[in-house]
Amino acid sequence: MFAIYKRELKSYFRSFIGLLFIAVTLFFIGLYFFVNNMLNGYPYFSYSVSSVMIMFFIAVPVLTMRILAEERKNKTDQLILTAPVSVGGIVMGKFLALLTIYAIPTAVICVYPVIMSRFGTVPMANAYVAILGFFLYGMLAIAIGVMVSSLTESQVISSVLTFIILFLMYMMTAICGLISSTGNLLTKLLSCLDTSTPYANMLNGTLDLKSVVYFVSMTVLALFLTVQFIQKRRYSVSAKNMSMGAYSTGMIAVMIAIIVAVNFVVGEIPASWVTVDVTAEKLYSLTDQTKEYVKGMEDDVTIYVIAAEDACDGTLAQTLQRYDDLSKHITVEYVDPNVNPRFFTQYTNSSISMNSLIVVSQKRSKVIDYSDIYASSFDYNTYSSVTTGYDGEGQITSALDFVLSDDMPKIYLTQGHGEYALSGSFTAALGKENVEYESISLLNYEAVPDDAACLVINAAGKDFAAADVDKIISYLERGGSVILVAGYTEGGSTPNLDKLYTHMGLELVNGIITEQNTQNFAMLPYYLLPKLASSVYTAGIYGSGQYYIFAPFSQGIRILDEAAEDIVYDEFMTTSDKAFSKTDTQNIQGYEKSSDDVDGPFAIGLSAVKTYEDGSQGTMVAFGCDQIFTDDANNWASGSNLVLFTNTVSSFVNHEVSVSVPVKSYELSYLIIPQGTATLIGLITVIIVPVGCLAAGFIIWFRRRKR
Repeated sequence: MFAIYKRELKSYFRSFIGLLFIAVTLFFIGLYFFVNNMLNGYPYFSYSVSSVMIMFFIAVPVLTMRILAEERKNKTDQLILTAPVSVGGIVMGKFLALLTIYAIPTAVICVYPVIMSRFGTVPMANAYVAILGFFLYGMLAIAIGVMVSSLTESQVISSVLTFIILFLMYMMTAICGLISSTGNLLTKLLSCLDTSTPYANMLNGTLDLKSVVYFVSMTVLALFLTVQFIQKRRYSVSAKNMSMGAYSTGMIAVMIAIIVAVNFVVGEIPASWVTVDVTAEKLYSLTDQTKEYVKGMEDDVTIYVIAAEDACDGTLAQTLQRYDDLSKHITVEYVDPNVNPRFFTQYTNSSISMNSLIVVSQKRSKVIDYSDIYASSFDYNTYSSVTTGYDGEGQITSALDFVLSDDMPKIYLTQGHGEYALSGSFTAALGKENVEYESISLLNYEAVPDDAACLVINAAGKDFAAADVDKIISYLERGGSVILVAGYTEGGSTPNLDKLYTHMGLELVNGIITEQNTQNFAMLPYYLLPKLASSVYTAGIYGSGQYYIFAPFSQGIRILDEAAEDIVYDEFMTTSDKAFSKTDTQNIQGYEKSSDDVDGPFAIGLSAVKTYEDGSQGTMVAFGCDQIFTDDANNWASGSNLVLFTNTVSSFVNHEVSVSVPVKSYELSYLIIPQGTATLIGLITVIIVPVGCLAAGFIIWFRRRKR
């Protein structure tokens, strides 16, 4: 086999075809790499890999067309077939020679993501899984080309047939859809030849064992068939030949059965066991929040998908499969609207789109329209809507909680004191948390409503009335919960709100915190990045190593020395020991500490749980930053402030974990590449490297021709 391998490898480089294939492959990938990644700054190398498929269907047939067809045409195959080498060894030697040629440009493009990483954040795992998918797809394509080449002595016929087979296999999903929208036995058989779906899984950021097994097993099958086709020609027409034919046909049937069985077994393994999500935002994985929630489910839920199973959105289908694998209480069923067009009317009077979900329990149901599965924004440069994120998990987990909850918790937000209004992203988070909310003026109520799971005071700009503070304290004494976000009043006194702090053994420190530890602020000493401690409020943020809370212009909170022993504190957000509070905020000259300033450290976020004589416990979570729950601060922190908010609300609405899973963003920062650098890299990858391969091939060919 090794001798065949060396012979074929040398022949391809001597005949110019090998270096021509390498040059063409590198040219097209280099071109898309230059345009997509260098000029436009896209951080995903998979875009470039996926763009070369048309070239792929042409280049691979040209590479493989002569491997066996030429031997057969020149009758030199008789010398090989009579040599003391097994047919399997011959086929493997030739196949590995072709695979080596294909591996050369694949190895070269492995450098491209490294080049990209010098200019910004690049999802490297995603890039290399895409390259692995590119190699595996090429491996199968080469095996098919070798098989077709063994059937004919015409290189042209071999090339054309290989192109047709590869193209049909890539388009098999669409072909099956044309044959039957509902699926039948024929489409199930044809779907075994579908190469686009496993390839797409690899390009989209999933290291999928099912896809790997599919490509490897189909390659083995193609090579096995090649051996069987050649084997028949080693025997003359005789009775022995007839028996060999029966043997060959039986072996083919056995091998096909084995390949089908292997893929079926792997396909039945839970997706969480055989797939690795390598996307930067873990688009296809379920968060710990969802896993903890589903683990506690006791009632059955059915998720109906308004689509045929083979026509379902691929990303959504992967997410649903993970839910199905996660719990025996979750069942996913596909409802083909072509077969049952009125199914959804049992649960809603409104029309819904394809790929929408209906989550149903014995208590109630909830419809998730497909338009809510993906987040989008309006691009004013192109005047079109752009998909910015995937919210499949967030919507499904929220719906599970909705259909299983006995009642819907409600929170109240105070108004009438210049409080900050919650922006759209925060109110949307309350909706996903299945929490109702209402703004109220306490002047119109004798007490905080009994159905309040929580009372939110969001950065009041002026003091409360004394009677209103008494109502809040009475609410705490009844076991109520309060989220108090300090509002900055430019030196104005708030004696009544101060009474609320004092009731919980706290005080709000006058002034604005100035941080001196460079690890705890961004750009300016007033733009705080607090130290975080492990807590229910910081779940998903603390310990991640990549997320932080942004708290600009914060006031400090301290525990009073004379605080009662019946209060338990949890300081989950604090400054460093070097921080101080600058009291004269009207005449700030710099960031140096003056004699009137107050030394830190301070709490910026803490909870206080007070136990009263009757055993009830009142809880107050206080934040020292009035902007902490605004979109501007949240965007600075890449969504972490919103996670802090939902964790805090979740702790008061009987959710052991928050069911508001944030949208998983599709967006990474664009690569910032100087025009001159991008042009130089493009010149190298698109022109110099491919032309160098062509020149080397031409020189070798010309020298051999002169001899």
